[in-house]
Amino acid sequence: MTISIRLSDEEEARLDSLARRTGRSKSFYVRTALHKYLTDLEDAFAADAAIDVFEAEGRRSRPLSALEAETDW
Repeated sequence: MTISIRLSDEEEARLDSLARRTGRSKSFYVRTALHKYLTDLEDAFAADAAIDVFEAEGRRSRPLSALEAETDW
């Protein structure tokens, strides 16, 4: 699939520079960045869904600091 995106002049210059310094294509870095972003976004949505289920079951969360204090972590 081919896709077109608009980059700022600064983004384009940084991408060009990185590609030249490493010998990799600009497409490689755009795909790599997109893959990481999508993975992070999918994880965030999965976490939100898990919290919704947790709360829908009437369960309550608490701060990590409270758990650490209880377990001498």
